[in-house]
Amino acid sequence: MTLAPPQASTLLALLGQAAFVWDIATDAMAWTDHAAAVFPDIPAQALASGAEFSQLIEPTRSIRIEALSPSPLARGVDGAPYRIEYGVRAQTSAPVLWIEESGVWFAGPDGRPARVQGIVRLNNERHARDQQLMKLSRHDPLTGELNRTHLIAQLAETIEEVTRFRSTCAFMLIGIDHLARINDAFGFDVADAVIAEVGKRIRARLRAGDVLGRFSGNKFGLVLKNCTVDDMNVAAERFLAGIRNEVVPTKSGPVSVTASIGAVGIPRHARNTDEAINRAHETLDTAKRRRAGSFLLWRPNVERDAQRRVNIRVTDEIVTALNERRIVMAFEPVVDARSRDAAFYECLVRMDQGDGQVLLAPDIVPVAERLGLIRLVDHRVLELVVAELAASPDVHLSLNISPDTTMDPEWWSTIESLMRASPGVGERLVVEITETVAIQDIDDIRGFVTRLKNFGSRIAIDDFGAGYTSFRNLRKLGVDIVKIDGAFVQNMVRSADDRAFVQTLIDLARRLNIKTVAEWVQDDESAAMLRDWGCDYIQGRLIGLASSERPWNTAAPSVLPAAC
Repeated sequence: MTLAPPQASTLLALLGQAAFVWDIATDAMAWTDHAAAVFPDIPAQALASGAEFSQLIEPTRSIRIEALSPSPLARGVDGAPYRIEYGVRAQTSAPVLWIEESGVWFAGPDGRPARVQGIVRLNNERHARDQQLMKLSRHDPLTGELNRTHLIAQLAETIEEVTRFRSTCAFMLIGIDHLARINDAFGFDVADAVIAEVGKRIRARLRAGDVLGRFSGNKFGLVLKNCTVDDMNVAAERFLAGIRNEVVPTKSGPVSVTASIGAVGIPRHARNTDEAINRAHETLDTAKRRRAGSFLLWRPNVERDAQRRVNIRVTDEIVTALNERRIVMAFEPVVDARSRDAAFYECLVRMDQGDGQVLLAPDIVPVAERLGLIRLVDHRVLELVVAELAASPDVHLSLNISPDTTMDPEWWSTIESLMRASPGVGERLVVEITETVAIQDIDDIRGFVTRLKNFGSRIAIDDFGAGYTSFRNLRKLGVDIVKIDGAFVQNMVRSADDRAFVQTLIDLARRLNIKTVAEWVQDDESAAMLRDWGCDYIQGRLIGLASSERPWNTAAPSVLPAAC
């Protein structure tokens, strides 16, 4: 049967297409003359009937019949359109030809499909692109392993299976140790080469049926099926040895690599993906802290669970106290070492528990830092301190800020708006940062100090002597005040080493025109030593501890000298 003029038939062939008519009643199929060009290596008899042709189709042989779904259009002169995609293969060893078929079908008197007219065309390139896109959507482009989304999907499917069939499996997280050092030393391209090589070494040591994926930057996730505790220990050592025993060759030379592993048994210690991932992550972090290159299996821990319940309770208490304005200030005087006149007051955070009890700064700040709430606390403290300064124009106050706050843009926005709203407040504010913060990134901290000084504020380094800041860095930062760590001050009377240390600090600071404050001064003898050595200010039990009362309401403080 000739379905198209010769020129049209030739054009279809050049386009990799062929037209057909399929009489469903007789199952006969008639094709244009160049159909063989579209279906090379497929015998003509296989194209002669719908039944024969369907034997070649993958993956679903009935796809063509199923496409002819009931439609009122099929009774019209134009028929009902359809479009399908499928593969055809002449024999098992032959490659699959991917076909796109589109056409219309017409119903017979009974409303059922009677005749189909359509065109087929080769679609191998598009199918290959689609397959590649699908692979990219499922796999990590660097390692070729499953990406995180599909790794977690496989984990969920495995957990469902082991629950249904009462078997076991394990989830492991393998983290490459110190990858940041490799980035810094050799560059990110070398670090990528290390990640890819580690993935290959893990893959080479997997059993059939186990699942590997890239969980995050330096972490791989593994789902180990039918895996007991003993199996986990054996597998972990196999993976760790495979990674550490040979250096990784890179374009920058060989790189030595180790990895750590955290694992959890399923379903005994994890009933869903969230528990499995969180517990594997937890054990991996613990393993890295203990010793790089080690393996740790998650086990129940009563103390850890109790601490987490405490963390949840304390988090709720801190947030509630912030919302209810129960975060308050206490004021500790810092006085002139000679006259004992108040120079300024250090503001210390307190939390009113509402029952007459008050939590002190050591009870609040470490917990707030650990739980990620310190930023909120610091914001509230800043508001309170600026409000006090605005209400008392003759008072000088200092406040402590946490390490994270020094780089917090929202804190800067807040202080700038508060300073603009209360002119002159900045000149009576001392901001204390710890010595350990000052040495983390000297350039970043210098920018922080400069911005504060633009408001007229003073900068104090708190707990000086506990870290390793050099006096050269203090001068570079433009620090106004050094607060000598109280651990060296409180025992000066009995310790010659502490006396020598404190006296040296005071002498060096005076030479750099930096004021000094001695913390934790306990007795008059210590105060006299500090005064004679040239210490500018003292604070501690001898002077008076922090109080929620406002001492300046009864005794006016002296002005902090401009040289500070």
